[in-house]
Amino acid sequence: MYLGIDTSNYTTSCALFDGETVIQKKRMLTVREGERGLRQSEALFQHTVNMPALLSELPEAEITAVGVSTRPRSVEGSYMPCFLAGKNSAVAAAYSAGAALYETSHQTGHIIAALWSAKRLDLIHEKHIAFHLSGGTTEALLVTPDKENVIDAEIVSSSLDLKAGQAIDRTGVMLGLRFPCGKELDSLSLNSEAEYKYKPSMKESDCSLSGVENKARKMLENNESAGDIAKFVLTCVAETVCAMLEGIIKEYGSLPVIFSGGVSSNTLLRNKVKSKFNAYFAEPDFSLDNAAGCAIYAYLKENEV
Repeated sequence: MYLGIDTSNYTTSCALFDGETVIQKKRMLTVREGERGLRQSEALFQHTVNMPALLSELPEAEITAVGVSTRPRSVEGSYMPCFLAGKNSAVAAAYSAGAALYETSHQTGHIIAALWSAKRLDLIHEKHIAFHLSGGTTEALLVTPDKENVIDAEIVSSSLDLKAGQAIDRTGVMLGLRFPCGKELDSLSLNSEAEYKYKPSMKESDCSLSGVENKARKMLENNESAGDIAKFVLTCVAETVCAMLEGIIKEYGSLPVIFSGGVSSNTLLRNKVKSKFNAYFAEPDFSLDNAAGCAIYAYLKENEV
């Protein structure tokens, strides 16, 4: 069995992978009502409390190798304190099991989990595009095989200001939803019959989303319904992602595309992208933050697949 551990900013997670099946346990970090996030010190504390309990919920297994995310991205200088909790747990688990330890990035874990979930893990051997859409990241990455790190990811398109998840969460908090707000905003939007046209704000393949939050606030001040506001914001995000992808295809050609990150679970976004492009989406449980990608990463490293 291969153990995966991930302690992102809002989810504590661990997973086992046997080469075919994933068993994972997750716990969302607690954010106070009305707040839009957590300090790193608070996230680190909650991960430290959560991880032993979650590990105890996994079935007993002989661990061959441990994979852990120790940084947001696989680039120099990428660092967040919350990942220290996962690294400490992984080091202890690997030592006690006499198992190999493989460090990776949260972003790499997201991509690998998404590919596995979409039954396209074969793409680790091919050039492809990976979108990572979350509260902290709105990026499209050109992914290429890498002997040392399994895959290498280079940013080819991103948001120049507000991230898609931030636009969604800030709108949700405005509407009185509990942070993180993606699922509830998605549900609200499905109750709206309004149709919105939106021209994305683009600079080549990069986007700007700051205007979306401002417009949502004005809609709220004008007493427009929560469902319509949700539909507007999610339409803007979906149209922006499509514009990013169109720019990427123009520059790099028609490569396979995989989506991961919590925002990728949104119904409107999925439907709009699938209607225009040949894209793959991770299943929701593997699109949100998870440790499955870290466990699969350990398996790939150990077996040189």
